[in-house]
Amino acid sequence: MDSGLPEVAELFVELARVPSPPGQERAVADQVVEYLRSLALSVDEDDAGARIDSTIGNLLCRIESTGEGTPLFFCAHLDTVPPEGPIEPVVDDGIVRNSGGTILGADNKAAVASMLEATRRIVAENRSHGGIELLFTPKEEVGLRGAAAFDQGRLRAKLGYVYDHAGPIGEVILGAPYQCKLDASFHGRAAHSGMFPEEGRSAIAAAARAIADLRLGRLDDETTANVGELHGGRARNIVPERCFFTAEARSHDEGKLGELVQEMLETITFAAQLGDCDVETQVDPSARGYRFKRDDPPVRLAAAALERSGIRPSYGLSGGGADANVFNERGLQCLNLANGMTDIHTPDERIAVADLERMVDVTLALVEVARDAS
Repeated sequence: MDSGLPEVAELFVELARVPSPPGQERAVADQVVEYLRSLALSVDEDDAGARIDSTIGNLLCRIESTGEGTPLFFCAHLDTVPPEGPIEPVVDDGIVRNSGGTILGADNKAAVASMLEATRRIVAENRSHGGIELLFTPKEEVGLRGAAAFDQGRLRAKLGYVYDHAGPIGEVILGAPYQCKLDASFHGRAAHSGMFPEEGRSAIAAAARAIADLRLGRLDDETTANVGELHGGRARNIVPERCFFTAEARSHDEGKLGELVQEMLETITFAAQLGDCDVETQVDPSARGYRFKRDDPPVRLAAAALERSGIRPSYGLSGGGADANVFNERGLQCLNLANGMTDIHTPDERIAVADLERMVDVTLALVEVARDAS
């Protein structure tokens, strides 16, 4: 069907139209596999799906080198945050949006589409390169679980890129924060709220006091904290015996993060004591941060590729995690590049067709610069 759209935009719309919440990525994965096989490329799927409760494992496609150059890997995740309605992509004045009142899925299917279209052109035009690997992961949105379950030793390339930052094309992400999850479970005493309230110990009241006393939001230019979920109680007329909340903390300074988590634990414990409740806490370091310098190889290569594409590079830090966190922790060099996504995880999520095309150009330029740098 000829929609009049560039091929990368058509591909993106096809991918976005299919829901793929974490753990349910099979339909989109099948589209990716079919696309790559149509280019006479083989795709290998590992056994991560069974280990992380997903319908797919990690997909790896290797395009053998056709010349000299530094081999590169490109990674994108196939899951999106769960949609809360139908996904009906429309193109309006050069912008792809969802008319269905929920997310679009540009995070991260815009990256998938740009990487696939660049691969098609490399193969069709027989472009010289030093080796390319494409990795597509599941369950990124719920803790980078697909990438964490992938055996990075299978990658020949030691330098790679993800396009997983909502920002203008040209923004190079030099670092991501350390992250820590914190769960708190309060246990009080149930009682009838009208007849014997003095005999009860409200777990909800204790949890509310803790949350009120926590320092939340943006604490400084590199540190944030948040309480995201709160559950408790059984009925309106029962003093609640149990209450549970989930929280997180992030900082680009690992030491500062440790101090903040300890402060949060002490605040939670003190609130439980004041409410005459017990509390159990669990802390899970969910992602290790990283920081690149501007003269590190992946940054220099990205800057050269952007300039070759007519884009002036800029540099910044991310407040979120991406699969890049996993690879950098394991000794690979993986850089995150902004790809033009806007208002991700919201019903206003959108991306310009021109930005999809520009990221194809950036991908091709990365491959060219890596070839020429050898």
